[in-house]
Amino acid sequence: MSVPKKSRKDVPKKVPKKLPKKNTPAARSKARRFVLQALYQMKLTGMSAGEVERQFRQDHDMKRVDTEYLHQILSNINLIRGDLTDVIIPKIDRKFDELDPVEAAVLYIGCYELVHRIDIPYRVVINESIELAKQFGAAESHKLVNSVLDSIAAEHRASEYNRR
Repeated sequence: MSVPKKSRKDVPKKVPKKLPKKNTPAARSKARRFVLQALYQMKLTGMSAGEVERQFRQDHDMKRVDTEYLHQILSNINLIRGDLTDVIIPKIDRKFDELDPVEAAVLYIGCYELVHRIDIPYRVVINESIELAKQFGAAESHKLVNSVLDSIAAEHRASEYNRR
């Protein structure tokens, strides 16, 4: 007795596993969220940016995170923190050290993107920052974030800002 041969129709097709895209808006949003958490952890523990980033990559699923962007903004914020602070200070109504650590981290991210990442529309930067403040900050911190970043955008993105 012979075994019938399977035709091509009988063989199940292998569906290629799709790799998540890492340069999507959602992947960037996740990167910003991790940067916020990393900056917060650095503030509380005194760990370096490299140590925190290594820990995050070990402990968290990074498949849907723009890890290149995470590395870039975390490293650059750490390098130019003083310059970013100098941009933020005139826009706030208290001493920088009196800011909640979450507010400070969100402002660092937003300020960095407004000043150094002109490829990202200022409205996206402000919206993403407000969402981070709402998700992780105190009840009214998003209002401070909106006000400060709007003022920075008016100053550093004048041509784009004035087109609204």
